[in-house]
Amino acid sequence: MIRLRPLAASICATLVALSWMGSEVRAAQCGNGPGGFEAWKQQFAPEARTQGVGAAGISALMGTNYASATIAADRSLHSFKLSLEAFMVKRGSAAIVARGRSLKQRNAALFASIQQRYGVPPGPLIAIWGMETGFGSQRGNQNMLSSIATLAYDCRRPEYFTDQLYAALKLIDRGVLSPAQRGSMHGEIGQTQFLPKTLLEYGSGNLDVAANALASTANFLKAHGWRAGAGYQPGEPNFAAIEAWNAAQVYEKAIAIMGREIDG
Repeated sequence: MIRLRPLAASICATLVALSWMGSEVRAAQCGNGPGGFEAWKQQFAPEARTQGVGAAGISALMGTNYASATIAADRSLHSFKLSLEAFMVKRGSAAIVARGRSLKQRNAALFASIQQRYGVPPGPLIAIWGMETGFGSQRGNQNMLSSIATLAYDCRRPEYFTDQLYAALKLIDRGVLSPAQRGSMHGEIGQTQFLPKTLLEYGSGNLDVAANALASTANFLKAHGWRAGAGYQPGEPNFAAIEAWNAAQVYEKAIAIMGREIDG
């Protein structure tokens, strides 16, 4: 047995006490309806402070409302269960490819600069842009923070969205996001629909600006293993980076197919 000196024993006891206190801080209980949301916010605030969230972020958290529309959308993600062919028809892949080719030509200098910096060709970026927001036309009109907070409170996937909530609150502390930021049903924002944690780690500039969103998306793909010049179809080296963007197999394959058609 290792015997601790008095000072070491004291330090050890302090660390144990702090560990116990930390477990008490992490007492926020998930729920399956609006009834417990206000109490959850009160419980979650100390936990957020331990993660480095400041006064502005905590204030924004307290101003959130339970987002019933977000929960309804989260329970009805049926399109990802379609066949690849049906999914692409439902998402309008032919229209995305046609307009994507035109946008690639009209913005050739932008896409060339992105490819030179990150190694990602225009096709998959344009496919993601078209799939996520119809090239910026459908970015959502939900309160981003309320959506994220609701999903962090909800018992379905609290761990995943708790990390997103920490990131959103930190971005509000930094002035990068506003508590009034509008987004899609799950809190995605910008032209290519970044979640807060992805924005915190890979985003650059205002993602409502297409050039920033596309460059940030390329940065994400590069950080997830994209290799310049390698293929991005299923089974090829860069397909794994597309898989990191979205976990739905039909989505991943659709992006690869549309990207190839856009790149020609």
